[in-house]
Amino acid sequence: MDYVKLGRTGLEVSRLCLGCMSFGEPERGSHAWTLPETESRPLIRMALDLGINFFDTANMYSDGSSEEIVGRALKDFARREEIVIATKVYHRVRPGPNGAGLSRKAILSEVDASLRRLGTDYIDLYQIHRFDHATPLEETLEALNDVVRAGKVRYLGASSMAAWQFMKALGISERKGWARFVSMQNYVNLLYREEEREMLPLCRAEGVGVIPWSPLARGRLTRDWDEVTARSETDEVARRLYGVTAEADRKVVEAVAEIAAARGLPRAQVALAWVLRTPGITAPIVGATRPGHLEDAVAALSVTLSQEEVAALEAPYVPHPVLGYS
Repeated sequence: MDYVKLGRTGLEVSRLCLGCMSFGEPERGSHAWTLPETESRPLIRMALDLGINFFDTANMYSDGSSEEIVGRALKDFARREEIVIATKVYHRVRPGPNGAGLSRKAILSEVDASLRRLGTDYIDLYQIHRFDHATPLEETLEALNDVVRAGKVRYLGASSMAAWQFMKALGISERKGWARFVSMQNYVNLLYREEEREMLPLCRAEGVGVIPWSPLARGRLTRDWDEVTARSETDEVARRLYGVTAEADRKVVEAVAEIAAARGLPRAQVALAWVLRTPGITAPIVGATRPGHLEDAVAALSVTLSQEEVAALEAPYVPHPVLGYS
């Protein structure tokens, strides 16, 4: 496993980040396909054995049970100083006023709740899950700065938003002398490349680490287009992401299949190798519900695509509507 700096920080993270949305009690939250604790722990242990030290979850995943499962497993299997725990805040976690968003009240409440669930004294990377249009940006950024100064959080990150919104946030923090976002968790894969227009160049220019979510397009790049899985049948987010450009996306999936067959490689390795070679990408966030997912992810680190293969993978792509911000 290779380790790289996260943006311009001194924080060392593995070249892959384990996405922990897959780990959570199925009866809690809105994802019936998640793995309960007994099935999650072996995968977390395997990730550690493979050298992954970077784990990403969120306060709303499986009604908080993702944080609980990840926190207990990492406490049992790893030394706290050697691992990097990332979590997120924004989405609704309880009904009623102040149960969602990025107000000062919500952030100060939710950071403490995440610390309790994770069973740790500090969060390495605390990220805003989305942009909050209902809260003044200055209020959000000052509250985030305060949780850093209080020692509850080491670094701050952001997730999917417009490039102008992200630049505005970076500018305010710099002018105020507040802790600045050091990472961007955005949506990047062969089926969605719109971030190449503005966000990825911005992150490179500003020294921001990029940790893209869904680098395999929720598994669509790893199987035949018409193949159905338990997750694809119940994943409402996927329907929103891939319902508009299905015909063009199918051609990209077929290109992945052709190159994988020619190379004698699993499709996941080819699709992930493309993301890893994209300039500015620090650590793609890979999900896993079985050991093979982790094995393919690590193997992709050693796959080098030729210029001809890259051109073949990219040729079918057509511009997409902006996705991933909601």
